[in-house]
Amino acid sequence: MLIIKKKEIDKNSDIPLISDINKIIHEPARLLIMSILYVIKNSDFQFLKTQTKLTKGNLSSHISKLEEVGYILVVKRFKGKKPITEISLTPSGREAYILYRNEMDKIFSKFQ
Repeated sequence: MLIIKKKEIDKNSDIPLISDINKIIHEPARLLIMSILYVIKNSDFQFLKTQTKLTKGNLSSHISKLEEVGYILVVKRFKGKKPITEISLTPSGREAYILYRNEMDKIFSKFQ
């Protein structure tokens, strides 16, 4: 059993408010997708599906949401007759992910 002890925190500290955290990225499935794409240059849909263990519909929905806000780029093409969907982080997606990680690091560091 994990027991977390309360630690006094300076009320004037610079802990970001949880309400300020990027909720698009903070959602667990989208965080996983963003984390995978941060590490690799690009991915095809099937690789992301396998890595995230999301259903096709669920993954498609999260990809659409991330594409809608400009965090990822989706390119559909054919290899012979086989459709291929490639997904990659955009520069603004990479920047948003780094900012999200930095904000979360600030929050966690205050409680160590």
